[in-house]
Amino acid sequence: MDWIWLVGVAVLVIPSLYLYTVGVVSTRFPMLYNKRICLLIAHPDDEAMFFAPTVLALTRPETGNHVKILCLSSGDADGLGETRKRELAKSGLTLGLRKEDDVFVVEDPDFPDSMTTKWDAAKISTLLCKAFAPHLAASRDAGSKPMASIDVIITFDAGGVSQHPNHISLYHGAKAFVTALVAGKAGWAAPVDLYTLSTVSLVRKYTGIFDVVATLGSWALGTRMKDKKHPEGLVFLNGLAGNGGITTAWKAMTTAHKSQMVWFRYGWITLSRYMYMNDLKLEKIKG
Repeated sequence: MDWIWLVGVAVLVIPSLYLYTVGVVSTRFPMLYNKRICLLIAHPDDEAMFFAPTVLALTRPETGNHVKILCLSSGDADGLGETRKRELAKSGLTLGLRKEDDVFVVEDPDFPDSMTTKWDAAKISTLLCKAFAPHLAASRDAGSKPMASIDVIITFDAGGVSQHPNHISLYHGAKAFVTALVAGKAGWAAPVDLYTLSTVSLVRKYTGIFDVVATLGSWALGTRMKDKKHPEGLVFLNGLAGNGGITTAWKAMTTAHKSQMVWFRYGWITLSRYMYMNDLKLEKIKG
């Protein structure tokens, strides 16, 4: 039957083309090097379910990056906060973080784990300022150079991938933080680059490796290669096997986040394009 033959060809050809694309992206596309990077997430498991390709790429030793994870809740909605904090630390190490101390979880009533609660952007910005720019209040002089203890912050975009209000709040809070760094300092560039994870349609979300064409197409249309140190867009693709690929991303969920591995999570880690690829956009913020 013709259709069986076509399916067989597709099963062989598509993964091969994807792996070729992974090689091209990893060697020829923009990358961050020697950066102090904070991945800002809302809940333990966000780093694995949504950002695994990014973390795996940026923690590769040859990049010289130092990646840390800041999580603004312990995910205690079901009373599993302590368990989930330990799971996050284990997942972070699986994805390439240097040590457990590179994972920090905030427990604050201002940031409850909730499907309905929006977190205050100003409070998120204040927290980030205290963590990464504690001398901000003393450097309001318009002539002084804005400074911070990190170079890059990565988080969700305004769509939050799943429209989760906690995810969306991180976008607004991170943007407020970077804006505060250059407030009243016209002419200075922000010392922290804010990259946000692109939200895609429901159909694209569950197409796995098949979304690679749409991902690269949207990246190419929206990115200009003007500044290699501060690329306007980043794309990270997981390989299909071996350490640092999709099997490592799966491991971060199945062996680290065991408390979260209910039946539908297996569907997510198999079908979601976010387990295989991330495309990030540099937010344009001026003083």
